[in-house]
Formats: sequence, C-alpha cells, structure tokens
Amino acid sequence: MTTSIEQHPDLAEMRARFERATTTPRAQFTETLALLTGLYLAASPWIVGFNDLTTLAVTNLITGVAYCAIMGGFGSAYERTHAMAWAGIAIGAWAILAPWVVAGNVDTTRSVVSNVICGAVALLLGCAMAAAAMGTGGRRGLSARRAGRPPTMDPMV
Repeated sequence: MTTSIEQHPDLAEMRARFERATTTPRAQFTETLALLTGLYLAASPWIVGFNDLTTLAVTNLITGVAYCAIMGGFGSAYERTHAMAWAGIAIGAWAILAPWVVAGNVDTTRSVVSNVICGAVALLLGCAMAAAAMGTGGRRGLSARRAGRPPTMDPMV
C-alpha cells in the first residue's frame, strides 16, 4: 500500500506551523514593512533625486524589485520561501554598500543617506523574517512534541 507524502502527519503539522507563523500580526507587519521598503528602494532615485546617477539608480531599481519579490512571498507561500529571508539580508547589506561599490562617482549625500537607511531597514526586516523562520520549528517545536503538547510560537516559552 502506497500513500502520498501529502498525507504524512509531519507534513501536515509543518504546514500548520507555517500557517500560524504567517498569520501572526507581527509577521504580517514585518512583511508589509518589507514590501514598502523594497518599493522605496526601487523608487528612491526618483523620490530623493539622484536618478541622474544611472548606475546607482538601476542598482536600486533591480534590488528593490528583488527585495519585494523575495520578502513578498512569505504571506502566500511561507513554507517554500522562508529560507529566502537570508537573501533579503544580503540585499539589505548590498543597498548599504552600493553607493561606494557601483561604477561612477555616485556617493552623494542624498544617495548615501537614502541607501544606508533603507538598507539598514531591509537588513533588519530580513533578520526578523529569518528569526521567524527559525522559530517555526527547531527546539521549541520538537520539545513540545515530545511532551505531547502542540508547539508554540511564543518566544518566551
């Protein structure tokens, strides 16, 4: 008799854990801020006024769209996208470094301040999503299963 992996009890429990992780107000707030941060990063050359710095403008546009795509997948497909939170951290770090790394003389005050603040926010939101991803399983879920009670999302437990 063969059974589908879709019916496996551990898979159902994992999906339920991921569903609980994405429906918390904290996760929804973090995802919303991440999407807004990515949109701002993509549009920042035109908002702040350094769109004449073509290399940095294109870099911010590409990284902002990528950040939105990566961080926006958490609400709809968390079980498949939670591991990509580390890419969001890398994009945030790149946004901080970009004014000094991309070709040309693009490190003006406006571009540096905008990229450093937006990159720091993106980095912190990526860390928050990575921490949420690590908190959905791990020791708390395993020890709770061994004790015969459902795993909790409360970090104080």
